[in-house]
Formats: sequence, structure tokens, C-alpha cells
Amino acid sequence: VFFVTNNSTKSRKGYKAKFDSLGLNVQPEEIFSSSFAAAAYLEQTRFRDTGKKVYIVGEVGIQEELDLVGVPWIGGEADKARTIELKKGYALPHDANVGAVVCGFDRYINYYKIQYAQLCLNENPGCEFIATNLDAVTHLTDAQEWAGNGAMTGALKGCTNREPTVVGKPSPLMIDYLTSKFNIQPSKIMIVGDRLDTDVLFGNNNGCKSTLVFSG
Repeated sequence: VFFVTNNSTKSRKGYKAKFDSLGLNVQPEEIFSSSFAAAAYLEQTRFRDTGKKVYIVGEVGIQEELDLVGVPWIGGEADKARTIELKKGYALPHDANVGAVVCGFDRYINYYKIQYAQLCLNENPGCEFIATNLDAVTHLTDAQEWAGNGAMTGALKGCTNREPTVVGKPSPLMIDYLTSKFNIQPSKIMIVGDRLDTDVLFGNNNGCKSTLVFSG
């Protein structure tokens, strides 16, 4: 059994702690978060060899996963309280050595992060745009739906006119990783989930079986 989630706010270490608190014996290698998927993608594409760094729009989960694969990064949690004072002649400086922007769900999204990310994407030659997922809404509380990472990614799409490489569900990256690492045929995999637009589509688009539950 593998646990696959589009929530990038936690790393596999963070989810392992959550499973432990519930009394469930789940190993880190059985957990596939979109934060891990972003790191796996950068590892597969040998991003570290470029000598460049990543700018993170997102939270600690992405930071921890990039640390594990040795990819340098800036932004993330460090920029959650940043503000911009707009005044005559002011230009926000940005790091010309950023070679990729990773956009994940971010409860502390702000104008500074959006501006910094768009500068990297628009002005740094070859800078890659990576999104952990494009979920329109998510479930932060049981009272209502909340804007998902589609909102954060949409802001960057709007100011760059670029489409991101999506690494979470329903993209094939995590299925490809599973089938390669564990020598499993996609037709032997059953995806169980509560969303048609991510979980079931994830299975159907990638040659797996899928089961929809109504718990979400």
C-alpha cells in the first residue's frame, strides 16, 4: 500500500509523524507527497548539476524534500512575512541564479512571493516552472472548501503566460516512479481516492484501475 497526496505542505518525514500519531506503521518510502514528487523530478532531471537553485512558493514540505536530494533553494517559509514598499524607481532585486520555481500550496502566499517568482520565470533564461498540483480547492476544515494550489499556480501563470510542469496527481510522474522503482505494471495498481479530478483521473490516465470513495 502506498499513500499518495497532492498536499505539499508536509514532507514524507512530516507525514510519517502524522501516521505515527495515529498508531499506523507506515514507512517513509510508502508515502508519496507532491513535495516529494517535485524533489524527485528535479533529481531525475539532474537539476543539481546545473549549479542553480530553486525559488519556492510553498511551505516546509518542499524545503525538506529538496534538502534530502541536495538541491539548494531560497524563499518558502522565509518569505511568508515579506512585504514590498512601492515607491518611485523601486525594482525588487532577484537572484539571477534561480533555475526553477516550484509552486506548492501556500497558506502564506503574498505579493512579494508572486513578484519574486515572476521575475525569476520571466527574466532568468531557461528558468523552469514546476507546480506540485493544480487542485482548484482543498479541504482545510470540515466547514467549507478552500482555495487550492490552482490559485497560487494560477497567479504565476497569469503574470508569465507560461504553463507549469505538474508533478502531482493526475500527472504520470508518481506512477512512473512507482512502476520503475518497484517493478509494478500500471494495470496491477488500484488507485483509491475521493476526487474525480485528481485521484480517479490519476488512475484512468495512467493505465491503472481506480475506485472512488465518498469520504472527501
